[in-house]
Amino acid sequence: MAERALSNAGIPAETSHWHGILFMLLGTALFTFNDALGKWMVASVAVGQLLFIRSAAALVVLLPMVHKTGWREVFVLAQPGRQIVRLVLIVAEVACFYLSVRYLPLADVMSVYQATPLIVTVLAIPLLGEMVGWRRGVAVAVGFIGVLLVLQPEGGMFTAPALIALAGSTAYALMMIVTRQLRQTGALSLIVYHTLAVGAAGLLTLPWGWAPIDASGIGYLVLIGVVATGAHACVNQGLRLAPAAVVVPYTYTSLLWAILLGWLFFADLPTPLMLLGAGIIVASGLFVLHRERQVKTT
Repeated sequence: MAERALSNAGIPAETSHWHGILFMLLGTALFTFNDALGKWMVASVAVGQLLFIRSAAALVVLLPMVHKTGWREVFVLAQPGRQIVRLVLIVAEVACFYLSVRYLPLADVMSVYQATPLIVTVLAIPLLGEMVGWRRGVAVAVGFIGVLLVLQPEGGMFTAPALIALAGSTAYALMMIVTRQLRQTGALSLIVYHTLAVGAAGLLTLPWGWAPIDASGIGYLVLIGVVATGAHACVNQGLRLAPAAVVVPYTYTSLLWAILLGWLFFADLPTPLMLLGAGIIVASGLFVLHRERQVKTT
């Protein structure tokens, strides 16, 4: 009998893949819960205030990991120029997300963010020199039709919050492209610098955007930071246990969580047009991922 393939962790590859999928599902659920909690909090606190307290809490969780890994290994980075660009994009994306989700239903914003793989595919052509065949090109075009449906759920003009959400999704796509070029940087370093940049940006805005907040509010903001850190850890573990092509499609479950949490906590019910647009975006994204996997194996 032929031996079963083993993963890098020394366990059967099939088992490792299932473990990776479970970690990705858990990380995606935690991220969406974190986003819902953030939407709830930005109704009463400034965005910068949320970013600062959330990041401070996340750093407390991360410091023991940094100490164990080694301060020099975490903070000495190659390609500093690209690192700075990545951090600017991260701050822009996070700010756009919380600004847009303050005014739009969580599911609407998350639907726009599901278009990120499509935007990455388009931007990778001029920025990374990647080739995109006609099948993926058609899928991307169809996916953007879905984005238009989500952005105009009532057939009206584009609203500022909707455009901010689209800008955030674009910044996130650019950040992913830059991250592709930072393969020599460890996952912990990326998370730590991510947290520091967002916290610093929030700190700079505090003189112009501080709102009174009680102990329970601070507790919720701290929870946001802790949950986000746990979500990052789960996603990274999922990517360590299984190939990205196996686990990345499961990130689309965030849309299901967004619809459920939006209904439970904000009484937001998605319109049929929004659901249609979201379905088109997800289907197009899954097809693009499928084609990329096929191209890489041929």
